[in-house]
Amino acid sequence: MAAVSGGGGSGADGGSSGEEDAGGSARESRYRAACRACGVTPASALLQRTAGPLLSLRHRGLGPRGAKALALSLMVDTSILMLDLSDNWLQGEGAAAIAEMLKENCYISAVDLSDNKLGIEGAKAFSAMLLENTTIVSLQLSGNEFDDHAAKYLADALTANSKVEILDLSYNMFGDKAGEILGRAIAENIGLKELKISWNHFHSQGAAALAKGLGANIYLKVLDVSYNGFGNSGAAALGEALKANNVLEELNVSNNRISVEGALHIAGGLKENKSLKRLNMTRNPMQSEGCCGVLKALQANSGTGIDILDLPDIPMNKELAELCDAVKILFPNLLLRYGGNMKLQRKSQLKAELRTQPKVVGNSQNAVA
Repeated sequence: MAAVSGGGGSGADGGSSGEEDAGGSARESRYRAACRACGVTPASALLQRTAGPLLSLRHRGLGPRGAKALALSLMVDTSILMLDLSDNWLQGEGAAAIAEMLKENCYISAVDLSDNKLGIEGAKAFSAMLLENTTIVSLQLSGNEFDDHAAKYLADALTANSKVEILDLSYNMFGDKAGEILGRAIAENIGLKELKISWNHFHSQGAAALAKGLGANIYLKVLDVSYNGFGNSGAAALGEALKANNVLEELNVSNNRISVEGALHIAGGLKENKSLKRLNMTRNPMQSEGCCGVLKALQANSGTGIDILDLPDIPMNKELAELCDAVKILFPNLLLRYGGNMKLQRKSQLKAELRTQPKVVGNSQNAVA
């Protein structure tokens, strides 16, 4: 978005600029006053920002008191629609201040509080806020040390709130108990369209509970449970969920310790599912037998919606190669890859990224028609 000029022009443009300048001046005054009251130094990034719907204060070290000052200044703000406060060490106290502000502010629709060590107190504060707020559509809460105890509060919000459509709870500390709690909430939720819950600690029991919730949900379109420990029992529950669910369009189960047995369970779901469009199964020890099972399931389902399938990077034997060719003939628009098109993101101070290029399988020349 273009920056608004500080000069006074003539006509409609000049009037619009004046209104935005006045709004910015009022916001700055409120913010400076709030900083004095909280005993903190104003964030220069906010004072120097140009007009626009996004307020981004990432990596600014605001801390709890800085968050309180910002929250006070945003209570009555009507111009900020997206708020990014990721990586500011807000902790539970800062989260509570932001949450109270969001109970009053009915204009902000997208919030990113990733990597802020919110913990249980933060989960409790945001859960209470979501019981009242009807504006937020996108909420990013990854990397906040949420555990099984925090899951209870978040589940309450998931059950009651029908406005949030995108929720990111990845890189947290949820375990099997959280899987059971969140699974029940997912089953009852009527608003979420995209849920990211990768890089947690869901294993067989918790994974199965999550999958059961998916089977009952009729709104969710995108689910990312990659980098957990679903194993074969979790995969079996996912297979059953895919038989019942006719809404989900994207599923990422990469790096979940799913072996041949688990892959065949998922294949059983694919034989009946009509809605899934993209499935990522990379980095699972499925072997060629598991990959073949998935491909045979697609062959058996003429109504499959799959148009992108990512399989593990394994040696291509004769049976698998022939199946790939046969499936491509049957579904010429299918993008079939082994090794995936992955961007591996590990949590570290540098957020190092490992990128690997996909190997595309189609005809004998390994090219997609």
